[in-house]
Amino acid sequence: MTSRIDEIQKVQEEFEKELVSASSLDDLSDLKTRFLGKKGKVTVLMKNLGKLDPEERPVFGKEVNNLRKTVENNINRKYNSLYQKEMDLRERQDRIDVTLPPRGKSCGGFHPVAQVTHEIIEIFSGLGFSVALGPEIEEDFYNFEALNIPKHHPARDMQDTFYFNDGALLRTHTSPVEVRAMRALGAPLRVIVPGKVYRRDSDPTHSPMFHQLEGLLVDEDVSIADLKGCLDVMIDKFFGKSLKKRYRASYFPFTEPSLELDIECVACSGNDKNCRICKGSGWLEVSGLGMTHPHVLRAGNVDPEKYNGFAWGMGLDRMAQLKYGLNDLRVLFDGNVPYLLSGRNE
Repeated sequence: MTSRIDEIQKVQEEFEKELVSASSLDDLSDLKTRFLGKKGKVTVLMKNLGKLDPEERPVFGKEVNNLRKTVENNINRKYNSLYQKEMDLRERQDRIDVTLPPRGKSCGGFHPVAQVTHEIIEIFSGLGFSVALGPEIEEDFYNFEALNIPKHHPARDMQDTFYFNDGALLRTHTSPVEVRAMRALGAPLRVIVPGKVYRRDSDPTHSPMFHQLEGLLVDEDVSIADLKGCLDVMIDKFFGKSLKKRYRASYFPFTEPSLELDIECVACSGNDKNCRICKGSGWLEVSGLGMTHPHVLRAGNVDPEKYNGFAWGMGLDRMAQLKYGLNDLRVLFDGNVPYLLSGRNE
């Protein structure tokens, strides 16, 4: 029995000697395998327990168990010590001095939609327009009724709306800010309204959340010619060249008369019957517009007998698609930075 105890003592001394020389987590992992693995020295001693006489097993088993616990505890303590040292070393090696000036580009780039928004705002600022903002969680009055869309009006079928239980809703367009701006600022008035809007739609050309830019001008003796002049300037400046345009009759409850603006295809100028952008038509629809309906002016506390005005709306995501040659509207919301930047660099 004495030789058995000596064998345990020998294994323990060997372990303690190797533990001292273990200087890394990899060394410690190898040490653990050699002593506690399936073929480890402590494991072999445990397996030999069944070969002993019954009267020898309790003493030998107790000593082997004590050895196993000692090995496990010492390995755990050593692991914590080595792990902390390695983390301290890695932290020193990977340390970044945040007080140093940056290298390379001094700032990041704008998202395509943000870039387009800034460009269009700058163009209209040059035409005397200021920026107005409004809430994205809107009241039914401002989103529909004040815009000449009362309850049960067929125009409410034109879009699916996200409603809350209390009757509030996620605005379906930026037009509610027109009424809010007229009530807050009165007339005469020139504002543009960029912002997020929401509808139940999702496909390559539609998103449940997208961006619009609304425009409103209210003054005396305003005409369709003034409206067309503003949009003609904006389109040519935005795309950096003179494009053909056409205005088609349309219908919107909040304008009368109502029109839609088409521009020549920015990809093929109508010369490619297989163009994936215009589908061979040569034209791209970019905006709805018209003269502000008298009911909308009254809702904004503006006298339609003295003032009239015009308004338009366009999709900023759509404008970004056209300017940067993006194939799918959804990539604007996927966070794929290399794709977005490659589109802007084309």
